[in-house]
Amino acid sequence: MKFGLYVVGDEILSGRRRDTHVDWFRRILQARGHALAWVQILPDTPELLVRRFRQSLEADEKAFSCGGIGATPDDHTRDCAARAAGVPLVRHGRAAQLIEKQFLDSAHPHRIRMADLPRGSTLIPNPVNNVPGFSLREHYFLPGFPDMAHPMGEWVLDHYYSPEETPQREVSLRVYGVSENELMGIMQQMTRDWPALKLFSLPRMGEETFVELGFRGREGLEEAFDALQKALRAAGIDFQVSDVFQEGG
Repeated sequence: MKFGLYVVGDEILSGRRRDTHVDWFRRILQARGHALAWVQILPDTPELLVRRFRQSLEADEKAFSCGGIGATPDDHTRDCAARAAGVPLVRHGRAAQLIEKQFLDSAHPHRIRMADLPRGSTLIPNPVNNVPGFSLREHYFLPGFPDMAHPMGEWVLDHYYSPEETPQREVSLRVYGVSENELMGIMQQMTRDWPALKLFSLPRMGEETFVELGFRGREGLEEAFDALQKALRAAGIDFQVSDVFQEGG
């Protein structure tokens, strides 16, 4: 399965905080045989958040979103998710109970607003302070704090998505003495012959210049990799196998 990731917060774009979500979600998804399909880092700008959330909701994609679900004036994610889904923001009874139990008298009048969620939301438990995240149409909205968001994201995957029995793998080789342009014919042939796999080409510059060429996918990797090597040999192109059948995303 493929998942998108929204990272929400002006502080990421300004550099006041460094993102740790992208690498963590990439690794945790790969460990379960899934993949991180795309990433968007977004500011705390309501109209932009609505547009981006609406795009993935309407496309029936799966996505995580980290940040902006708190109670301060710059936290817009809850409202924007509701607007994007075309549903009202309503007080979620169970979320309100959890917040009141956690914060007692200080839950009102401000913290309780974190219980105002898009209608139809399902709660995601928060093991750190019991203020839940929420899910809506396979979109999972989590806090921006990594120590909360990461165990909550892992809970989502454990409860809703079984690991893939056949993990995605990656295999590559290094091609020397030619440019990507000179490899174009072989790459086009490989793409036609192995449409279920994703071909990638990564030129490397520096003391050692080469093109890393390979496939990513599940079924047929061995056959495709063998066909790539045969095509390179037939063209008289020098290469060296670099990675053989590594797990990848």
